[in-house]
Amino acid sequence: MPSLTDMRGSLVVPTLNEAASIGHVLDSFRATTEEANRTLFARDPIDWEMIVVDGASTDGTSEIARKAGARVVVERRKGYGRAYLTGFGEANGEVIATLDGDATYPVEDVPKLVRMLLDEPLDFITCNRLAYLDRKAMTTEHRIGNWVLNRFVQIAYASYLKDAPGRTIRDSQSGMWVFRRTVLDKVALTQEGMPFSEEFKIEVLAHELRMREVPIRYAERWGAPKLSSWRDGRRNLSFLVRKRLAMAREKQVRHLVSLGRHSEPSPR
Repeated sequence: MPSLTDMRGSLVVPTLNEAASIGHVLDSFRATTEEANRTLFARDPIDWEMIVVDGASTDGTSEIARKAGARVVVERRKGYGRAYLTGFGEANGEVIATLDGDATYPVEDVPKLVRMLLDEPLDFITCNRLAYLDRKAMTTEHRIGNWVLNRFVQIAYASYLKDAPGRTIRDSQSGMWVFRRTVLDKVALTQEGMPFSEEFKIEVLAHELRMREVPIRYAERWGAPKLSSWRDGRRNLSFLVRKRLAMAREKQVRHLVSLGRHSEPSPR
């Protein structure tokens, strides 16, 4: 028997001129979640909302998204992270899923990821695009940049990865996540650009939340790419260095405070 009160879920999709693909993404999401509510979630269906955070597209993306049943929030401030911060603020779901609007991520995987999140139980699932990568889905420069960033994370953040499954993150740049809304109350998300993806995962690890990385198939995007591999790669690497230094300083301060407390004379 279905539950009397359905769990709520929110899909958050950032877009900028994705008219060619956004309708397909949203229609596919609706179809796959409706089917999952009849099968995988027959006893505990999820009432999904679709939120598109649009960066003032000029190609009709917003109109297509609305026709597909999404609530569109126009965010004129630039930045990948800014779009997500805005979208998370609009989301009403107890479970939140994210996808890009360019049809690269496997929409059909969302229900099984949510099932895993709830049953394990986990707090945060991130997806590994590199596991079954379609060669057409990523340029050589992009693959090299991902390798450099992932290796840096694996080395510089090793102490935080010790409790992660496999003690590593294989894809620090992935933008497909499924997580409990409560995670947002525990992490500090500050990045408004591309480093937001890295920041989110690092914050989850730093706060010792229950996290898993799941392999997915990543497809060739619909439409022209918007990333600049070298420019965005440098910005991401710069953020990773600054974040690691800040975390080391914070750890040192906590250690000194702890020593100070232990050295205080006990009251007579």
